[in-house]
Amino acid sequence: MTEQIDFKRRPAGGKSNGAAVTDHPRKRDADLVLRLIGGGADAWQEFIDNFSSAIFGAVINTLRKSGYGSDDSHDITQDVYLRLCKNDFRLLRQFDSTRAGLKTWLGVISSSATIDHLRRKRANTVPIDDLPEEINAVDPEMRDPVRIPDGLLSERQALVLRLLYDKDMDAKEVAALLGIDSQTVRSTHHKALVKLRRYFAAECD
Repeated sequence: MTEQIDFKRRPAGGKSNGAAVTDHPRKRDADLVLRLIGGGADAWQEFIDNFSSAIFGAVINTLRKSGYGSDDSHDITQDVYLRLCKNDFRLLRQFDSTRAGLKTWLGVISSSATIDHLRRKRANTVPIDDLPEEINAVDPEMRDPVRIPDGLLSERQALVLRLLYDKDMDAKEVAALLGIDSQTVRSTHHKALVKLRRYFAAECD
């Protein structure tokens, strides 16, 4: 059982760093993360109020896509918070508001934590690669425009993502358009999403 932590309790000691709150969502995200790391007096309560439902929702959504119920959802959610806080906020310090909004980033972290949990749970049963491909995708409600650096994805990976997400095509339609089989589309999709997860969120030790 994952250690239970009361994340509604404010971190000891810190005062707000006094950073001005701006109306730009990405700036607000960056300011909040700085205040969390600095132990801002109201930062954790603001974080819980604004993002706890998104974190829990991403965990539930990933479990549902994998065919699991919500039995482990609270433990996994606690693990997400632990990942954010451990090693002097190592993971939280890697948030970059120029790459994605905080809600999107937390969705990736939460989905990755859930997938890791399922990988451990299924270690001696079903390989993680046999889980449904859609488990790797970020929920559309969690998405916002992101900046992907040149060279991160291959041309085929970038094209497959554009067709699947921008054009709202399914794997069979993409396969027919590109003259490849559906399994190649799914494999390309999977590899691209793995690269994106690594780009947006480094794995915790």
